[in-house]
Amino acid sequence: MEGDVIAARVERARELTQTLIAQGIRAVALTNVDNSGITLVKTVPVSLLERATRFGIGLSPIFDVHLVNDLFTSTGELGGPVGDLRLMPDTFILRPLAAQPGWAWAPTDQFTQEGEPFACCQRTFARRMAERLSAESMSMRLAFELEWFVARVEGDDVTPIHRGPAYSAAVLAQVSDYARDLIVALEDEGVGVEQFHPEYATGQLEISVAPGDPVGAADMDVLVRQTIRGVSARHGYRASFAPVAIVGEVGNGGHIHFSLWEDSRNLFAGGNGPHGMTAQAEAFVAGVIDELPALVAVGAPSVASYLRLIPHHWAGAFACWGRENREAAVRFVTGMVGTRETAANTEVKCFDGSANPYLVAGCLIAAGLSGVERKLRLPPEVTVDPGTLSAKEQEQLKVRRLPESLDDAVAHLEKSEVIREAMGDVLFNAFVAVRRGEAEAFAGKEDAEVVEAHRWRY
Repeated sequence: MEGDVIAARVERARELTQTLIAQGIRAVALTNVDNSGITLVKTVPVSLLERATRFGIGLSPIFDVHLVNDLFTSTGELGGPVGDLRLMPDTFILRPLAAQPGWAWAPTDQFTQEGEPFACCQRTFARRMAERLSAESMSMRLAFELEWFVARVEGDDVTPIHRGPAYSAAVLAQVSDYARDLIVALEDEGVGVEQFHPEYATGQLEISVAPGDPVGAADMDVLVRQTIRGVSARHGYRASFAPVAIVGEVGNGGHIHFSLWEDSRNLFAGGNGPHGMTAQAEAFVAGVIDELPALVAVGAPSVASYLRLIPHHWAGAFACWGRENREAAVRFVTGMVGTRETAANTEVKCFDGSANPYLVAGCLIAAGLSGVERKLRLPPEVTVDPGTLSAKEQEQLKVRRLPESLDDAVAHLEKSEVIREAMGDVLFNAFVAVRRGEAEAFAGKEDAEVVEAHRWRY
């Protein structure tokens, strides 16, 4: 099967080469998101795209245990200078980069030199989980909602692109050229822009894009971030998707919206469960909530994440759910009357931009399918800010405070048989080692030092 896929990608590369050159595109950026959440890149001239697609581009396996501070850790399977992988471009996803003239982009899969998918490949993991969902006669439509910080940086001086008011037309007037260029660039790349607005925090903006299949949505998340970086650079700015960009301020979320489908039917609408959920959809969301303390280590995986994930900041710091409850980690969205058959979806609010989108997509599916397999029911709905409930009320409603540190989150992850089984030992062990390595690297550091160390890494 892998050989057929690669052959099709090679043929696509051959078809694209002359077209890209005619468009003035002479180089392709090939990306891979590692276990620290950093997007790595290798590039090739367009003239060598076919060769790169057939035989891949070399990458040391040690980058699967790469830390956010550019140090490395190790596992029993990974670490040290020996070995090589091949990054295999997916030319069917290739896009010209509108904000980087002369460049195109494509995501990659990690393969061994023997031509087999590598056990630590995050994109392959997401694809495998999507196939597992399909085997249960379901599909997922998923979208990453991005918040980011924009600033002009001169030496040690960081000047945010705006200082509020939050969500205001006044801020839009300040950033309108930047915002227009971003929307145009994304639409030129074929990304469906749903909406854009100035966000709450200093220098913060937000964009929502159209949903796709799990792997495709993760690919688009990588493309959208790179396009934001490119547009920012052309305007003399830098963009940060770090969980917190300014100490003490509301951070950047990486919320996920997803819906479940059986053929053309949205399983989040028209059922007999809470707010119209079907039994399958309810069980799936219940599985996600049940695994949330472990999932946080995947979706909010940096030390800086826990400076954002605090109560009363709309960050989703409590494992609970509610219709349109923006303080719950899981917000159920029914949509407006007349649109619910297509619009109903679930949002996970506790994740952020330091996460690897492929791992997030795959782990969400694994957790949800665990709930379907066990026929779980949702806990009681929370219709208030869960942080205002007494301990007794939280117990009655089965509300749990999510982990308050990376160490705590990883402890929950290590106990999760659901995520371990889904990832497989090689990927799971590497991911845990990276999380442990980063927790150790920043142990005892002041908040300001943690924020500064992460600000421009994502």
